[in-house]
Amino acid sequence: MHCEPIGHIRSPYTDKFGIPRQPGLVTAAEARLELRPEFAREDAFKALDGFSHVWILFVFHQDCLGAGWNPTVRPPRLGGRESVGVFASRAPYRPNPIGLSAVEHLGLIRDARGLALRLRGVDMLDGTPVLDIKPYVPYADSLPQARGGFAVAPDTTEHVIHFSPTAGANLERFDPDGRRALRELIIQVLAQDPRPGYMDRYPDRRAFGLRLMEFDIHWRLEAGRVEVTGICSTL
Repeated sequence: MHCEPIGHIRSPYTDKFGIPRQPGLVTAAEARLELRPEFAREDAFKALDGFSHVWILFVFHQDCLGAGWNPTVRPPRLGGRESVGVFASRAPYRPNPIGLSAVEHLGLIRDARGLALRLRGVDMLDGTPVLDIKPYVPYADSLPQARGGFAVAPDTTEHVIHFSPTAGANLERFDPDGRRALRELIIQVLAQDPRPGYMDRYPDRRAFGLRLMEFDIHWRLEAGRVEVTGICSTL
């Protein structure tokens, strides 16, 4: 069996740290699935506009290909302390490092970079290889009665998120008209508390950083308050 990617994801997540743990949690995260030339045909997407969401079948490519696997893993949801079977998790280190995400699609676009499918609410690293696209079918794919095991609800922080004067000035500089939704993206990512689950072992650590798009985001956590202290371009 041999699979070739049909395209690659271009997303705001240029580093694994900060990617939400499930799709749909950060709606400000828009991305493009850029099709390879041999698959860049509008007729291959005929009637897809009748569906609001799609399944994206992809490969965990960074550090996972050829890395091997273990029968048990320690999910972040359990603080990295308890182990579960790899097939009871969505961990990237699997016998075949394949991921599956249901995301909103916003239609096709063809520009100088070729044909692309616009997506919203992604949880995929920039450059992720995509194996397939399938329509999300609500009557079959939505199962409200299903049990969620240890993953019963998204991890959202109750911290209030503020921007320092310096960070606010940086926002105005880098996204003056708000078209890139940089403020919303930062707020929604930090609301998911991207810190590893074991961070409660280090109660004195207050300063953190992550990368979104071409920006390094710095923030501090103090007494229930998250303050974004800086936004720096890496270009």
